[in-house]
Amino acid sequence: MEKMADEITPVPPMDENEKRIVNEFCHLLEKSKQLFNGLRDLPQYGHKQWQSYFGRTFDVYTKLWKFQQQHRQVLDVKYGLKRWQIGEVASKIGQLYYHYYLRTSETNYLNESFAFYSAIRMRAYYSKANKEERSLFSNRPDLMVKKLRFYARFIVVCLLLKKMKLVRDLVRELAKQIDDYTGTYEPEDHMEWNLVLGEIKAFIEADNLISVVDVDATSIVVSHRLTPLNTPPLDKSSHVHFTLQEIIIVGNTHEQVKFSELTLDMFRMLQTLEREPQEDLTNQIYDASPAPGRQPFENGDRPNKRENPHKYLLYKPTYSQLNTFLASGFKELPPTGALLLYISADGCHGNAKLTDDAAYDLGGVVTNSRKEGETTNNKPKRPGTLKEMHCLHPGDLYPYTRKPLFLIVDSDNSSAFQNFPNLFGQPVVCLLSPEQVPTTMQDMRQKGNLFTLFLHCPLMAFCHVCNIIDIPITLWDKCQSQVDKFMAEASKLFVRSRSIDHAYMQLIGDDFLRLLMLRFVFCYIVLILHRGFKGPSFYPMSHPTLPTEEILEHSTLCKIVLDLSVVLDCRPLFAEPGDADMSVMT
Repeated sequence: MEKMADEITPVPPMDENEKRIVNEFCHLLEKSKQLFNGLRDLPQYGHKQWQSYFGRTFDVYTKLWKFQQQHRQVLDVKYGLKRWQIGEVASKIGQLYYHYYLRTSETNYLNESFAFYSAIRMRAYYSKANKEERSLFSNRPDLMVKKLRFYARFIVVCLLLKKMKLVRDLVRELAKQIDDYTGTYEPEDHMEWNLVLGEIKAFIEADNLISVVDVDATSIVVSHRLTPLNTPPLDKSSHVHFTLQEIIIVGNTHEQVKFSELTLDMFRMLQTLEREPQEDLTNQIYDASPAPGRQPFENGDRPNKRENPHKYLLYKPTYSQLNTFLASGFKELPPTGALLLYISADGCHGNAKLTDDAAYDLGGVVTNSRKEGETTNNKPKRPGTLKEMHCLHPGDLYPYTRKPLFLIVDSDNSSAFQNFPNLFGQPVVCLLSPEQVPTTMQDMRQKGNLFTLFLHCPLMAFCHVCNIIDIPITLWDKCQSQVDKFMAEASKLFVRSRSIDHAYMQLIGDDFLRLLMLRFVFCYIVLILHRGFKGPSFYPMSHPTLPTEEILEHSTLCKIVLDLSVVLDCRPLFAEPGDADMSVMT
C-alpha cells in the first residue's frame, strides 16, 4: 500500500496535528509492511521460533487499523487515503489470521480471517479498483491482481469453514473479475488465473460426492469436524495414556484434484482432525470497520491448552522436507504426546516380492514426483542400483518410533508398511488402505481416495460405494444414528477385547485416534460384506492386526452395517456374513 495520492492531486496544507497524524500513519504503514514481508522468512516448522514475530506483526496491524479508524477524515483529506488501501490493510489482517490458523491448527482463527475478508467484500473496498487503477497506474494492472488474490484467499477460508453457498457466489464473482482483468489488460498471466478458477471449480465438484437435501431439495452442508455429538464414547474405566499432539498430513496422489496446495484427501483429513470452531458472537461485523477480535497470544506465550493437535500440511514434499518436518514434530512431542503421520500418495513398488528386509525392499510411497538422481551423464541406470529419491520407505520411519506413532497410509502400495517392527517398546499403530478398488470406481480416484473418505465421513463413503448420490436430510440423520450406534458398540468391543494389542489401548483414550480406529473397523466390515469388493487387496489392513472374532467379524457390528443397508434400500449389494469368504480377509 503505497502513498500515491500526492503524485496525482495536490494535498491541502496541513497544520501540525494533521502532519503528526499523517506521519504516524505512514510510520505504522511502513512498519506493518516490513513485518508482513518478513513472515515468509520465518521457519515453517517448530513453535517458538516464529511466535514472538507473529505477535509483533499482529500488534502493529492492530494499531494501524485502529489508527486509520480514529483519524479517517484527516487521512482521507490530507493524505488521500483510498478505499482500496483500507481494503489492503484488512486483507493483510485476514491473511495473518489464516496463516496463524495454519501454524496453530486452531479453527477459531478461521472465523477471524473470515470476518475481515467478508468485510472487504460487503463494504466493496475494491469496488473502484478498475476506475482507480486506470487513473493511478495508467496501464499497470497491480490493483486488479490484488483483487483477484483477495478472492482466491477468501475462497480458501470459506472452503475450510464449509460456507459452500458463499463459495459458489465468490467463484462466480471471481470468474467475472478474471474476464474483466483479461479484457482490460490482456495480461501475460491470464492463463494462470483461468487455471486457478478451473482448479477451484473442479475441487468443489469433486468434494460434492453426496448431496444431502432438505424437503425443498435445497442442498445442506454437513460438517465433518469433531463435535461433542459425534465423538465416540469411551468406557469410563479406560485410561488416557497418550494424546494426539502433532500431525503431519502429506498429499501426492497423481491427478487428484487440488486447490491452493491442498489435495482433496488432505482437505478431508485436516477437517477430520479438527474440532468444530465455535462462533465468537462478540466479534460480529457491524457497521463500523472490523478490528482484530483478539490477540492470538500475549507476549508470545503459547496457550495452556490447545483445542486441536498441531499439524503440518505438506503438498508433494521432497524426502528432505518431509524428514525435517517429521523431526520437528517428533521434537515438539510432550512426554504423553503421540504423532500422527497421514500419507495419501502413489505407491513406489519394491524390487523384491519375497524379502527379509521389510524396511526398504518392499518399496513405499512417493511423496514427490521429481526425478532427481535417476540417471548419471545420460547413461541409463542399472536395474536395482538406484531407488526413487523421494520414496518414503517403512525403514525411514523407524527412528521416529522412539515415541508413540500413529500411521495412516492411503496408497496402492500400503502393504509395504504392513510389518512395522516395534523397536523401542512405544505404541505404534498403522492403518493401511486397500490397494485396489473395483473397476467401476477406478475413474473416481481423482475425486479422492475411498479409504480417506471412510475415515473422513463413514456415512458418505457408505453411500458412495452404494451409488447413492442424493439423500434427504431426514434419512441422512436416521442413517447417521446407525453409524453412531456402530461406533459406540465398536468402542465397547475394543475395551472388552482380551486379545487386542496393547498399542491400541494406549492410544484409544484420545478422541481423534479413537475416531480413526473405529472408522477403520466400519470401513473394513462394509467392504468385506459388499459384493463388489472381492479379495484381500480390496480390504484395509492394520498393524498390529486387530482381533478377528472379537472386533473385525463381530456379529453385532456386521448386523448394524446390514441394517444400515436396509434403511438405504441397498441390501442386495451386501452378502450375509456367512456367505462372504471372511477367512481370507485377516
